Amino acid sequence: MSGYMETFYLIIVLAPLFASLIAGLFGNLVGRHGAHWVTNIGVGISTVLSLLVYKHHIIDGAADYNQSIYVWLTSGGIDFQIGFLIDKLSATMMVVVSFVSWMIHIYTIGYMQNDPGYQRFFSYISLFTFAMLMLVMSNNFLQLFFGWEAVGLVSYLLIGFWYKKESAIFANLKAFLVNRIGDFGFLLGIAAVLMYFDTLDYVEVFKNVEQHADTTITIINGEPWSLMTVICISLFIGAMGKSAQVPLHVWLPDSMEGPTPISALIHAATMVTAGIFMVSRMSPLFELSATALNFILIIGAITALSMGILGLVQNDIKRVVAYSTLSQLGYMTVALGASAYAAAMFHLVTHAFFKALLFLAAGSVIIVMHHEQDMRKMGGLFKYMPITCFTCFIGSLALIGFPGTSGFFSKDIIIEAVHYSSLPASSFAYYSVLLGVFITALYSFRLFFMTFFGKENMSREKWEKLHEAPAVVTTPLLVLAIPSLILGFFLIDPVLSGNYFGSAIYVSSENNALSIIGAEYKGIFSFITHAFLHPPVYLSFAGLFVAWLCYIKFPNLPGMIVGHIGFIYRLLVNKYGFDDFNQVFFAGGVRKIGHLLSHYGDAKLIDGILVNGSAKSIRIFSSFIRHMQSGYLYHYAFSIIIGLLLLIAIFVHGVFY
Repeated sequence: MSGYMETFYLIIVLAPLFASLIAGLFGNLVGRHGAHWVTNIGVGISTVLSLLVYKHHIIDGAADYNQSIYVWLTSGGIDFQIGFLIDKLSATMMVVVSFVSWMIHIYTIGYMQNDPGYQRFFSYISLFTFAMLMLVMSNNFLQLFFGWEAVGLVSYLLIGFWYKKESAIFANLKAFLVNRIGDFGFLLGIAAVLMYFDTLDYVEVFKNVEQHADTTITIINGEPWSLMTVICISLFIGAMGKSAQVPLHVWLPDSMEGPTPISALIHAATMVTAGIFMVSRMSPLFELSATALNFILIIGAITALSMGILGLVQNDIKRVVAYSTLSQLGYMTVALGASAYAAAMFHLVTHAFFKALLFLAAGSVIIVMHHEQDMRKMGGLFKYMPITCFTCFIGSLALIGFPGTSGFFSKDIIIEAVHYSSLPASSFAYYSVLLGVFITALYSFRLFFMTFFGKENMSREKWEKLHEAPAVVTTPLLVLAIPSLILGFFLIDPVLSGNYFGSAIYVSSENNALSIIGAEYKGIFSFITHAFLHPPVYLSFAGLFVAWLCYIKFPNLPGMIVGHIGFIYRLLVNKYGFDDFNQVFFAGGVRKIGHLLSHYGDAKLIDGILVNGSAKSIRIFSSFIRHMQSGYLYHYAFSIIIGLLLLIAIFVHGVFY
């Protein structure tokens, strides 16, 4: 089988690309049915082959594959290549990306069936899958950057898919610009790697990284900076943009302006996980900078807690799930800072399934409610949508880390790893993620109770037409519910034993908090019972109970609470003022600078002085010269005499010497 694997790698990447080109360029020829068939088949092929690759490298234990496929450019003795590194880390990501994307492709058939941009949407999401696969399969920084920017570009197209909506145009531009800020740091990090390592190949960089462990560079005022700290923080700034960490998180909630399938694809398995994957891949670099790890811990902790709190005041069903994504990305980032890269990837995998499930369940509700997204206008839907209700319940349990669900195992490991971390920022991070457990349970079941239980708040016209979503919508929900429930049982043992990702992830001995947890691990059920000795389980139960009190038992209680904390509530509704600050300071500041440059730089300096001024000077000079070209002999004689006198003054008397 190994002889076919290289061909499989190429097909996995190229199948979604070719499907996207057919649906996009020949959409009118193949029609609506042809567009969804070709893209579903393309991504389905990628999924099946990714599962074979997963079996080959992880179950069968085959050696890593690292080969250059194509040399794009050679400059200064450095080859810029397109190549694949297939190991346990990339094989896992390939399965997650392709499988979740396939489920979303199937779901889209039902969700977008009446949309005039049907073929175009399938082309975009298939292209999105191609870009993400290129990113996770790359063996060098150049290809990583290509996939990185490609997912950003396609996300711009997808968020603004309904381009006639002003809010969609604003949202995709916001996502594009905010990500460019992060990408600038990312590019600086890659440039530093190329400058000091003379290569962009992962393996070569990792092989020589110890040589630069103590290398310092001068940036400001002659002060020495650790090269590895500069590289790692620069790379992580890129991850802050892609994985939406504070303060570069502002684009992600607005991405809800795109159709629900793309919300699920961006938030679950593709774009936002790119930063988590990248830092895990670069673990040999990050392990050499305690400063960078502390920075990551602080940013992740702030994101996990602050974004979870914002989920409590959202009334749009998709935005609640969006803020839960931000919070869970904070958990993954905290795990990266604690050097628990395997735990971060574990949570990335489980989160991909239950978050895709929650988004698609929200989309199912939106379909039935005729695109109504305000939870205050829902309620009592469990009687009409039992499948959606059941699958949303499973997704919510996984999200809050209910014992036995997939999210329980991955989240609990992260919290324990932070607890055992010896970094200075670990205490702050631990209490932040601990409090985040309660908040997660509260906003998750706030959504569940407001949507499916309580008083029916919809109009009679909508109430009479309520029904379960079609099978093409509910089938992906049922499929995604299975790994959301049971995946943790299969992954926890190899993750804690340290052999799941193998050599793909490197952790120094002094930072290996997971090894402590692994030494105490006595089996799955022992792990579950042991969890009841620690706060996270009880905090999740407490959050669920408070949600039940506020939205089922005493539905007037939230309004009373808001009345007593008006200022805090307004602060949360305004998202801590991040958007207002960006609009006034950054957007407004840039506009003012642009106005000044336009008025004074362009109109006054360039046009007024350089262009018009030079033309005026030439006109004055030419008018003077014109008087000397009169046609009268005495005028020419006078000019000759003046010229001779000047030459005599210069060369004979040295007037100007």
